Amino acid sequence: MSFAVILLGGTGQVGGAAVTELLAIPECREVVMVTRKPIAARARVNNVVLDTGAPDFAARIAALARDVLSQGPASAVSCVGVGSGSMRWSEEELRRLEVGVVGAFARGCRDGGTAQFCLLSAAGSSARSRFRYVRVMGMKEDTVRAVGFKRLAIFRPGIIVGNAHTPAWVGWLGKLVPGRYGNIDQQILGRSIAAEIALCSEDAGEVVRENAAMKKLATRLAAHSMPGTSPIQ
Repeated sequence: MSFAVILLGGTGQVGGAAVTELLAIPECREVVMVTRKPIAARARVNNVVLDTGAPDFAARIAALARDVLSQGPASAVSCVGVGSGSMRWSEEELRRLEVGVVGAFARGCRDGGTAQFCLLSAAGSSARSRFRYVRVMGMKEDTVRAVGFKRLAIFRPGIIVGNAHTPAWVGWLGKLVPGRYGNIDQQILGRSIAAEIALCSEDAGEVVRENAAMKKLATRLAAHSMPGTSPIQ
């Protein structure tokens, strides 16, 4: 069955990887990229330009979601993330983007009828953390969680390698860090998001995916995409 994806944050590093992996799936009929400025035309990508700071942003997203769903199944993804620039942002600025904009996007998608939502977060996220960035990521998770999607997948990568914002020395250090705080390749992260939509759209409840789980899910999608295998159901 074909599906579409409404995606916020697709012009970023991780978002771009997710878009590429989604478009590699034949069943993906369209990726609707919500951006603040127009982007270059691309096959099967529908660019919708919206003011993410406008008071009616959530309402516009709801209308967009209803339109996309009228053409068939659709899921939503937020790949919004400040990344290396987070140290230059105040907590108020971080919250305005990560909690305010992403929260409005999530509410709009849900009001428009979207059942499945994928959220890019970060390893160790908790609204009770004493670390600013991790705390804001936790607030973002709680905000989206409260929206009430049938299926919510939270992606908590460690050190994202293959990303222009990750210094080489950080990636080297990540090799020494085991588990959820260690390295994960950007392409694998993007593929795991695509896999969640392609393989788990009928699932219910919340799932939190850290490095090991994302790598495993990405491998499942690769297996489905191999010549001679059955189409994704």
